[in-house]
Amino acid sequence: MRTIWRDVADLVLPLDCAGCGCARAVLCEACGEELWGQEARRVRPAPEPDGLPVVHAVAPYVDVVRSVLLAHKERGAMVLSDALGRALASAVAEGEAQPPARRGRRRPGRACPERSLVLVPVPSVRRAVRRRGHDPTRRMAIAAARRLRAAGTSAAVLSALRHRRAVADQSGLNSRERQANLRGALELAPGAARLLAGRRIVVVDDLMTTGASLAEAGRVVRLAQTWESTGKGRTRAAVVAASPDSFEINRN
Repeated sequence: MRTIWRDVADLVLPLDCAGCGCARAVLCEACGEELWGQEARRVRPAPEPDGLPVVHAVAPYVDVVRSVLLAHKERGAMVLSDALGRALASAVAEGEAQPPARRGRRRPGRACPERSLVLVPVPSVRRAVRRRGHDPTRRMAIAAARRLRAAGTSAAVLSALRHRRAVADQSGLNSRERQANLRGALELAPGAARLLAGRRIVVVDDLMTTGASLAEAGRVVRLAQTWESTGKGRTRAAVVAASPDSFEINRN
């Protein structure tokens, strides 16, 4: 019920721009450009956690982008889902445009058929979903998949991951502590392995700081993959924003 009333309020109440605060504009043109006016790029945190998929992001997590993400995530501005989904779709598309790493040989005579794309959101803990009244990453993923389909890419969203144990609040933890906090924290939801097998998988989240959440999600998703169907290392990740330092590291 809380979510329904928030959705209604988003539609009928005038909102200031989530990026700069200008009146009666959910997201003004200038702030929108901060989200989707930049080319998505590969990002890497330092240190880079083991098992981190290849990650693409649209913008550094600063200023306008930070304000918009927080408004959507913490202040219930669900009307921003489409704008953020547009940015996330750009990051997904850029990652898909890059060739997969070549590891080993394909079996002779076997073609590599086109596989549908599945966006797998990093799950929020239940208490956070209850407090916020919605799951922000899943909302953005649905909007991104809609954008991708409109552009001709077969894309769907599957909530394939769930928490198997409690985790501590990540705020205030450094990179090593976050990895330890999340190690083994996720598992595949019942039936998810069958639905993911043979698909092109992109793990999605709103933000990457240390990469610990994406590394854990990637580890679990790879359990659903096989050499013949997807190839090792084919799992990718996409986020709207990443820490500024991760944009500056160039080790390609």
